[in-house]
Amino acid sequence: MKLLVSALEPSSNLHLKSLLPRLENVAIEGIFDRSLGNPLYGMEDFSVMGIVDVLGKVLQGRRAVKEMTDLAGACDKVLLIDAPAFNLPLAKSIKQRYPEKEIIYYILPKVWAWKKGRAKKVDRYCDRLAAIFPFEDRFYTRAEYVGNPLLDEISVARRPHEEETIAFLPGSRKGEVTRLMPVFREVAAALKGRRLLLSVPSFLSEEKVEAWYGDISGFTVVRDAQETVAQAHFAFVCSGTATLETALIGTPFVLVYKARGLDWTIGNALVKLPYKGLANIIMDFAGKEPVHPEIFQEEVTAENLLKQYETLDRSRFGEKSEALRKMLKHGSAENVAKLVMNRV
Repeated sequence: MKLLVSALEPSSNLHLKSLLPRLENVAIEGIFDRSLGNPLYGMEDFSVMGIVDVLGKVLQGRRAVKEMTDLAGACDKVLLIDAPAFNLPLAKSIKQRYPEKEIIYYILPKVWAWKKGRAKKVDRYCDRLAAIFPFEDRFYTRAEYVGNPLLDEISVARRPHEEETIAFLPGSRKGEVTRLMPVFREVAAALKGRRLLLSVPSFLSEEKVEAWYGDISGFTVVRDAQETVAQAHFAFVCSGTATLETALIGTPFVLVYKARGLDWTIGNALVKLPYKGLANIIMDFAGKEPVHPEIFQEEVTAENLLKQYETLDRSRFGEKSEALRKMLKHGSAENVAKLVMNRV
């Protein structure tokens, strides 16, 4: 079988990497990380750095949609992973030219947060909808819950170090890191005498680490986020997928996030949800209480973070973490492979 794949983002390619060993006699073509095969475009071809770059990428994206549509004619099926800004126009183009071509969408657009109109487009142009959150069938008429990819990809179990250990995860983007690190340094100074771990993405060069993080002499740097969290008794985690990973690993933590003022204002205007963390969003849709605290913007102070460290009910957190795992049930790769191979 030939499978046309569109995986533009690092997280999409992580999910694809987990899926590929489960696909028997399947050759992939399209857009994905070059380490996974010989793509038409590599994932890095679509990285965006600024406004001028964005304009160039729009033109490149249109060319890529046309080329991918041409390529779809020689493929048996299509697998789209996340990235709705590109994958929805691609799905429309393929379905209009090849109405009988089966299109599977994995990691559905987050219409429960914003751009609800995308749900109708996904339903119109895609045949199988592989949802990774159990509540997504409320927004998509044909969503099939396949499990959550993090339950395939979390490779560690929590094993707190014998010495009191605190983990700091300031994110992977420059703005996130530079806004959070001054506060994290204050917190670290107050927790002096404990073992302090700082999670730094493996893809960041030493030059970028020095420029973004500033003085990290009080921390032990760990280049694996899951490993950082697994060793910790408590963690401070920047908003993002890392918060759901931490909740599933079971390490008590507080979500922290500081954005530029305008970005925060626009984001809150667009996204009308009571929580920002994925674990809390999942629990909220199930009518359950949040897993962890969330602190944002001017409330992100050393004093407030230390208060959470001192007062968070660790035992209750553990119960909610276990409830979250049970709610998500299992990983998704096996079920997505069955969709591709026509086994369900």
